[in-house]
Amino acid sequence: MPRNGLRIASVGCAFPEHRYEQATLTAALERGLATRGLESRRLEQLHRNMRVEGRYLALPIEAYERLDSFGASNDAFIRCGLELGARAVVDGLERADLEVGDVDHVFFVSVTGVATPSLDAGLMNRLGLRPDVKRTPMFGLGCVAGAAGVARASDYLRAFPDHVAVLLSVELCSLTLQRTDPSIANLIACGLFGDGAAAAVLVGDERPVNGGTAPRVVATRSVFYPDTEDVMGWRVGGDGFRVVLSAAVPEVVETHIGADVDAFLADNGLARGDVSTWIAHPGGPRVLEALGRALELPEEALARTWRSLAAIGNLSSASVLVILRDAMLEGRPADGEWGLMLAMGPGFCSELVLLRG
Repeated sequence: MPRNGLRIASVGCAFPEHRYEQATLTAALERGLATRGLESRRLEQLHRNMRVEGRYLALPIEAYERLDSFGASNDAFIRCGLELGARAVVDGLERADLEVGDVDHVFFVSVTGVATPSLDAGLMNRLGLRPDVKRTPMFGLGCVAGAAGVARASDYLRAFPDHVAVLLSVELCSLTLQRTDPSIANLIACGLFGDGAAAAVLVGDERPVNGGTAPRVVATRSVFYPDTEDVMGWRVGGDGFRVVLSAAVPEVVETHIGADVDAFLADNGLARGDVSTWIAHPGGPRVLEALGRALELPEEALARTWRSLAAIGNLSSASVLVILRDAMLEGRPADGEWGLMLAMGPGFCSELVLLRG
């Protein structure tokens, strides 16, 4: 049988029907925090600095006032997440010209809600997946999980080259809203993160790929930075998820990512100049600026990521998959060219995925 190489056949996406301009969301948050002495100009400036023009919300904006407990928010996560997740998977399979019955393994990532059984189990009946489908739910990786999930799915397909794997990310960041937390980290998060789902469809070496751009996954690497657990994450309490977002994140990125990328590329006989397509997670303006400086990239190298940040905000683990989808629709990386997917998240850690068109 001819070898196609382990490939990302497609990426499907799904967004809620409720989209709001950033100014509308800022005004709504200001009303919710009005009794806590927050200056409106300070909040508006913080949100302008995010360079986000609009975001999708899982619920209509007025419904958030009725989310009076962690349980209520999490119930909404399960309800809305199942619907968005199903749409994203169907979109991905259709783009890959595959059927639901072709799926052998579902990897599921999220960090914005919890469910047992996990959402991927809920999709078994909803989508009519085969009862022998393997499922791997992963919680806690945060923003890095989109790239890490592609890496773990590719690990699986190297062992089962005739299989199809789907990586589904569902992130409903708005449902983690903390109206009683006036911290700068919470206010930044409220201006940066949005909602959405993405599903990457990967096929093993022995599965055919039908048309379109389908980059090969050539190599992957995980990097963990010791003693950085307090840089990013959640503090979980009775009122749900409270964001941990240190001002040191851009510094950690700028300190480490250049050497990490260079070492990864060198181990594959490459250098930065060989990479034509950069698929980077939109951590936020300061993080993206730090990334560009660390890698000495021209402005256009991260233009796709900046556009995604402006259009939909940071979708945690789903963002890098949406940006991958955008690159593939543009025919990138082109045949024979190299691409690098990279994301960072709680740990603090980074994940690198080397692609070739």
